[in-house]
Amino acid sequence: MMDLKYGASREKPREDAAMKRFRGHRVGQFIHWGLYALPAGRWEGKDVEFAAEFLPRVAKIPQHRWEALANDFTLADFDAERWADTAVALGARYMTITTKHHDGFCLWPSAHTDFHMGNTPSGRDVLGELVAAYEARGIDVNFYYSVLDWRHPDWRFTLENDADNLAFARYLDFAMKQLVELAERYPSVKGFWFDGTWDESVKANGWWTWEVERMLKERIPGVVVNSRLRADDFGARHVDSNGLLMGDYESGYERRLPEPWDRSVAAHDWEACMTIPQASWGYHQGPWAQSTLKHPWDVVDMIAHCTSLGGNFLLNFGPRGDGSMAPAEVEIARTVGQWLGVNGEAIYGCGFAEGWEYPGWGYFTQDSSTGQVFAVVTREPASGRIRLELPTGMELVGLQLLGSAGHPFNEHPFKRLAGSVFEVDLGGATSAGPLVFALETGAITGPVAEKEPNPDVLD
Repeated sequence: MMDLKYGASREKPREDAAMKRFRGHRVGQFIHWGLYALPAGRWEGKDVEFAAEFLPRVAKIPQHRWEALANDFTLADFDAERWADTAVALGARYMTITTKHHDGFCLWPSAHTDFHMGNTPSGRDVLGELVAAYEARGIDVNFYYSVLDWRHPDWRFTLENDADNLAFARYLDFAMKQLVELAERYPSVKGFWFDGTWDESVKANGWWTWEVERMLKERIPGVVVNSRLRADDFGARHVDSNGLLMGDYESGYERRLPEPWDRSVAAHDWEACMTIPQASWGYHQGPWAQSTLKHPWDVVDMIAHCTSLGGNFLLNFGPRGDGSMAPAEVEIARTVGQWLGVNGEAIYGCGFAEGWEYPGWGYFTQDSSTGQVFAVVTREPASGRIRLELPTGMELVGLQLLGSAGHPFNEHPFKRLAGSVFEVDLGGATSAGPLVFALETGAITGPVAEKEPNPDVLD
């Protein structure tokens, strides 16, 4: 292995209490909010069919005009309590909020720039209000921070000469000071989620990413940091040049998930983040975004998908320019949360079910404490029946439909097909979303009919 100064700090996943808490949450709420919520994807009467938070770059908006939006950021309908209530309705156990996005605007009154919430008409400390509201409901708060900063004069995408190196050194000092400020001003924050670290300038300064992680963990014991922050001595990101994960969990899954049969991802902690519209994180008012909202059951499928492979699912919300949550997103949160209220036993504190193969009709999850295995049926076959293939040598003793309190495990009908393969009658469709069964299993104790040999398959 290479001798790295700034590579991974460990070979195996963290097992301390703070990391176990983060891992067990499984469902989080992501929030992208800033000045981009005001134009909401529209500039000079024209919808820009691109992510709303990239509007100043895509629409080539002059910097002075973009900064002038701060005068209209009045927070007329912003209420941290209502945002936190939406997270409760979703069933989220943690929240990640954009403290500063790529345009450089800060949601807290930073001492290191004048481009912040303190210099808007309300002068409110949005981060402070959110931390108080969410923590009062038992929801952990994480901070998103973009290292990329389009506004700062010392930001560089690449480092071409000594002048670039000097300028970027000043920028990294600025960013470090802001991160120290966030850690000291909001010491109860549970994690930092970094973005904007893909440019050559950052990759050439892996030492700085190492120092940021070290600084945060010194100031906030137990804090969790994503892999997206890190680069090693040679510019490798997320995973160092020795193949080891940097940071505490992999955060490379953005609007995508690993293949459901890819068991290798379960070897480490990871998180996927997902938009509700097709491709915008900040609120986009145009039909390009509003006509592509995900169905709640698609969201449930993604949650179960991530849990089945030992990952967390971070669902993004883009509040509107006045500070209110978009009604359609609130309704999706409510529906997903109602499903979790019945079936959360198969999600919270659960993860990869060792030995259980991907079944095609949904996912298997397993409680990390009790060992209980669940079958989450997100793609019900037209026959209304599923095949449960258990690990070799194991048989199905009984099963219970979650939400049917009081019904014994052996009441729901099933039959053995062969060996460790069983068939379950789902009992018809339901309007309450995907069905979830808790499985009661045991070792096969008697003779069973073996699977019929297939002469077309060679050994």
